[in-house]
Amino acid sequence: MIALLLALGSSLAYGCADFLGGLGARKVHVLRTVMIAAPASLAVELMLWPVLGASFGVGALGWGAASGIASAAAFSLLYRTLAIGPMNVLSPVTALVSAILPVGVGLFQGEHLGVAGLVGLPLALAAVVLVSAGHGAGSARPPRTALLLALGAGAAIALQLVFLHQAPSDSGVAPLIVGRAVSSAITLAAAGLMFRRLGSERPAYAVSAAAGVLDSLANLLFLMAARSGDLAVVAVITALYPAGTVLLARSVLAERIHRGQLVGLGTAAVAVSLLALT
Repeated sequence: MIALLLALGSSLAYGCADFLGGLGARKVHVLRTVMIAAPASLAVELMLWPVLGASFGVGALGWGAASGIASAAAFSLLYRTLAIGPMNVLSPVTALVSAILPVGVGLFQGEHLGVAGLVGLPLALAAVVLVSAGHGAGSARPPRTALLLALGAGAAIALQLVFLHQAPSDSGVAPLIVGRAVSSAITLAAAGLMFRRLGSERPAYAVSAAAGVLDSLANLLFLMAARSGDLAVVAVITALYPAGTVLLARSVLAERIHRGQLVGLGTAAVAVSLLALT
């Protein structure tokens, strides 16, 4: 039950971070937003070090670095996908892949689900698709390149979660610190190489930093959830993060929640209740 609550918190934090990151990147190049969000996220994890502890062993360093590389790849692929294809079609693909791969890893490693879990898990996967699909999701057919990028983004997100889960359970926040340091270094290096293409617009500093802080919180909650529960259950609950984005868009931007998304939110509530019984 604790793992379930932590996973729900991680999902909500990821959804809020995506919402703020999207706002921050509306008028400036996305790298300008990430250049502020990533260091802010790293600063939060460094502040958590004295509180939660960190053991920088070989496992924490290796798996943390791998998660950082996967995180940087996920950002690149996801935002490239946003640029060339209809996200109301591609977002469900990305979210679903990001859930299925960790579920498969968890089951392969010997995790077992009860009857309620066997029903709740596919319901949660269906909810991921419904919640993340916008109005008219079936009306536009994305180009093959965009679909491949969406699959790649989902796989990169999934690998980031799996790599964090593989880090030693007694390593504290070390995998998060290492991962964020690596992803920040990659992002800043890319920004340096593309400096002339970034434009002269000033980023939304507060919004971008808040997105980074929330992303750091989401990673921490996921790591704690995965250490105290089954990866298969934690991953699919975490993948419900589009629900947070949808609800914030409704509250802040007055965007309409479409019927399919309402069905998805209801399906998610039922799925979470079933998974709580597992």
